[in-house]
Amino acid sequence: MTRRSPTASSHPTLLPLRQQHAQQPAPAPAPAPVPAPAPVSLPSPPIRSKNFMLADMDGRPPRDNHACASCIAKLAPPEYGQVNLALAEGKPCQMCQVAQCKPEAFTKPFCNFLEENPTVFHTVDHFKRKLTDFGFTELSARDAWAGKVHPGGKYWVTRNGSSLIAFTVGEAYKPGSGVGMIAGHIDAITARLKPVSTRPSKAGYVQLGVAQYAGGLNRTWWDRDLSIGGRVVVHDEKTGKTTTQLVKLDWPIAKIPTLAPHFGAGMFGSNNKETQAVPVIGLQGSSQQKVEDLEPLAPEGAFVNSQPRRLVQLIAKELGITSYGSIRNWELELYDSQPARTMGMDNEFISAGRIDDKLCSWAAIMALLASDSEKDDGYIKLVALFDDEEIGSLLRQGARGNFLPLVVERTVEALNEDAYGPGLLGQTYAKSFLVSSDVTHAGNPNFLENYLDSHVPELNVGITIAADSNGHMTTDAVSTAILRRVAEKIGAKTQNFQIRNDSRSGGTVGPMLSSAMGVRAADAGLAQLSMHSIRATTGALDPGLGVQFFKGFLDHWEKIDKEWA
Repeated sequence: MTRRSPTASSHPTLLPLRQQHAQQPAPAPAPAPVPAPAPVSLPSPPIRSKNFMLADMDGRPPRDNHACASCIAKLAPPEYGQVNLALAEGKPCQMCQVAQCKPEAFTKPFCNFLEENPTVFHTVDHFKRKLTDFGFTELSARDAWAGKVHPGGKYWVTRNGSSLIAFTVGEAYKPGSGVGMIAGHIDAITARLKPVSTRPSKAGYVQLGVAQYAGGLNRTWWDRDLSIGGRVVVHDEKTGKTTTQLVKLDWPIAKIPTLAPHFGAGMFGSNNKETQAVPVIGLQGSSQQKVEDLEPLAPEGAFVNSQPRRLVQLIAKELGITSYGSIRNWELELYDSQPARTMGMDNEFISAGRIDDKLCSWAAIMALLASDSEKDDGYIKLVALFDDEEIGSLLRQGARGNFLPLVVERTVEALNEDAYGPGLLGQTYAKSFLVSSDVTHAGNPNFLENYLDSHVPELNVGITIAADSNGHMTTDAVSTAILRRVAEKIGAKTQNFQIRNDSRSGGTVGPMLSSAMGVRAADAGLAQLSMHSIRATTGALDPGLGVQFFKGFLDHWEKIDKEWA
């Protein structure tokens, strides 16, 4: 987890006022009671420095935070002690780079993000904290939004703790103004613990019952150092409340062992995912008492009794839970424990797990945080990040649900309480645009025969506009022209991708969302190698190129829309 440096309170102490009052002579008796003094007005907490936060300096060791004197002078008091006051020779100012939206400024922040937020639940929690630091306000789906959404405001709302929508309303918003939207997904291929994950001991090993999520448990998962993380449902007996808590055992705890080729077909044959891809998480130990002879961790029927005993104890210790029975359930998954890191002769690549599609989603949120706010902005800037894309987006937190259309409708209703109706909503959608952002296939030099000529995306070049004649992508000629106009305005490059006729195309959230709302839309994302592998590769500049392009779209969409007849 990101370590945050303790900050001094921004509120002045009231003790000197009390001391001054105590030193004054007692007032003379008065016939009428003396009115109570007005309450002391305390200043608001200091505003966080935008570029400091975008550069991911908060909570990092000062030796890693390089800033020039000019940028340091603009820091808020809690941030001043977190930067290196002497800018080393050859070290660029990270905040200057962010201010200029240079792609190289976002390489390390993206790697930090991937390493510290391994599951979809950690990802949403990270973005919630980031948005809050930038002054965004949470909107509860359970409450009415009337009177809570205003022009110039910044908001976020979540669903299931695994999907998130954040948006800003232009100060010059008028009824019928459109929405500039970027949508992506933050779930990743993995293996999740089964409802009963305890398995009988075999050959002295403690094994874990898991089920593949999407394309998980493929060959790239064998012999990897795997960790466990996710969310835990906890009941507090004292308050009677049930909550969820995030957990990650961030050391290697599981491995799916391969079979040596000496045994014949071995790993080169067809392997059974249920019986031959079972992770090992420990040894039973000849000196240990048999598990079935031990006292249960909780009363009969408790959830924890159906899980590996030692794993329950580790999770409870990590969360500071003393009563095992208070753990009512959990959603835990395996993930690659190796940190994200740059590689290559010039560190021009990023090698990491879960790039698909935290790459585009992270870039989209960062672009929203970095976007410029102008007084004459009349539209809504929005980023929607969904769960369950890898399994078809069918659940309520997926893009096929009503999450995004409902948020747009409730926002328009809250902004136009007296005039809201189908006509106004239709007008809003007609002036809107959706960028469906998902990773695409970078050209693989060893398999170029599988790519269509002139449709081979390269790393560290820029956004790829993806097309598909059969509707697996939402791109058309109009939407392509719009995205190329964005690139033209900011001086960025775009690339093209379409799958060969003899290959199978993947899908994105674009077609389902554009059809649900009737908005113009295009699919555009960043390229990566080894899609659906446990560990993929993208360009070291690609996270920043994504931030640059998505920021350009959010900043210029309203102006570009007005260029169309």
